[in-house]
Amino acid sequence: MTSLALDSPASVAEEASLAALLRCCVREISGPRGQVEYTRPYVLLRVAGTLLRVRAHGGLALRFDGRAEWLENGSWQPLSAERLVRLVESELGEDNDEFASQVAESRDVMTTLLAARRDAPPPADPWLASEQALVFGHPFHPSPKARGGDGWLRYAPEAHASFPLRLLGVRRDVLAGAGDTSSLDALGQAPPGYALLPAHPWQLELLAADLAAPLADGRLIDLGEGSRRAVPTSSVRTVYEPLIDRCLKFSLDVRITNCLRKNSWYELAGAVELSRRLEPVFRDLSAAFPGTRWLPEPGYRSAALGTRLLEGLGVIVRVAPWSVCRPGVTPLLSGALAAAGHPVADPVGWWRAYVERVAPPVLEAYLGHGVVLEPHLQNVLIGVDAAGLPVEAVFRDLEGTKLVAGRHEVSGLPGRVAEALTYDPAAGWDRVVYCLMVNHLPEIAASLTETAPGSGDGDGPGDGDRDGNGLGRELWAVAREVLAGYAGSRGWPRPVADLLSGRPLPAKANLSVRWARSADRSAGYVPVANPLPPF
Repeated sequence: MTSLALDSPASVAEEASLAALLRCCVREISGPRGQVEYTRPYVLLRVAGTLLRVRAHGGLALRFDGRAEWLENGSWQPLSAERLVRLVESELGEDNDEFASQVAESRDVMTTLLAARRDAPPPADPWLASEQALVFGHPFHPSPKARGGDGWLRYAPEAHASFPLRLLGVRRDVLAGAGDTSSLDALGQAPPGYALLPAHPWQLELLAADLAAPLADGRLIDLGEGSRRAVPTSSVRTVYEPLIDRCLKFSLDVRITNCLRKNSWYELAGAVELSRRLEPVFRDLSAAFPGTRWLPEPGYRSAALGTRLLEGLGVIVRVAPWSVCRPGVTPLLSGALAAAGHPVADPVGWWRAYVERVAPPVLEAYLGHGVVLEPHLQNVLIGVDAAGLPVEAVFRDLEGTKLVAGRHEVSGLPGRVAEALTYDPAAGWDRVVYCLMVNHLPEIAASLTETAPGSGDGDGPGDGDRDGNGLGRELWAVAREVLAGYAGSRGWPRPVADLLSGRPLPAKANLSVRWARSADRSAGYVPVANPLPPF
């Protein structure tokens, strides 16, 4: 919408905040009420009886050009995020006293990040640079950069932060963990009778009161800072530790967008259990779809000092992407490609390769193995070759990966672990389709149409395209070919046939779940148009 180089951080953040909330209104408030109309080049909608408009393109991605406006006494006036918040509150009932402050906080965080980035160079590593590129966050979230806690800026990936981890020694009689965590031992030297436990420095600040007693009596000891600077990745709490070439997922217990970001005790155990079960699944997927990769989480380590510290100090070890990509392949975060664009000489060929890498293994994981991957833009890395062509897809973050209930034996697991690891079949399919077909592929397609040679104003969101040459239509025709090819190889399973027939897609209702102050797992869906059927 606006050039980051020319406008002030505050004005860019205001525009981005307004755009995110406006998208939520189109999808979750006005759309379901029949109060949205696409009149090229505008999308018009009513919120709390007020008519709004903005130039739009990008199909499901719903990208905006120029300023949004509201109609007052027959005259179009500039729309601010604050005014739109008031309209949302009026529409939804004004019974959430946190909502306005969360939207404002998210906008302020964006402003701070944009200012910080001007003086901080990105990492030289292209993968890490892509991890730190998500300045504006989820495009369909009312407060995409809301961030709890104090002192967050020095740990923010979007500000190109890096910092040494703190090293603790855990007395072995209170050491907790499972799986293979041997890589952690290379981070430093623990004294006899102790095991090494890395900690995020922000995490230690937040746990200071709880840590006082075990640090005083020797159950824990502070071994100082690590020897290398860790680099935070897009999730904020997961960092890359270059000394051991591993990603480490920490507990922060602060709210970032929808969720409190911590490693619950059942998630610690579940990550190791899932890694064990997924190894043969991904072996089969990689054989069927060359280029399919994943990042196992082979172990976790913590301290058995009560639930608060077991969770708060728990660290999950994750394999890093460079080690799973073949030589000559560069992993890049899909979210960064969607947000910043990825100009290519042959967008249709590039898109075909992209869809072929991402979509079939996700569908086969569900249909063939009863595994729900969560392929949203922040959970997928695309490996590109020297020419920039997608040749690998790397799936990560087992927190969102689930087993389809009834297709896996989980009775031997603790009840809370089993519950956290499973989805019923319908909920699992909705999650797969939302992540793949609503959150992911439309955003990549929109970025390709925006950065393609000769792109310009043209078709609106109802047509799924921006440029007058129909590139968006061509991209979705290619996606249909890829998915139909997969369906044919599998005997046309009913879920994929329904997907290709044009059945509406489930879009996660982020505004609704934030308004209700509910857990992310309880988020519902709203139906949105399916771009796959022939035009």
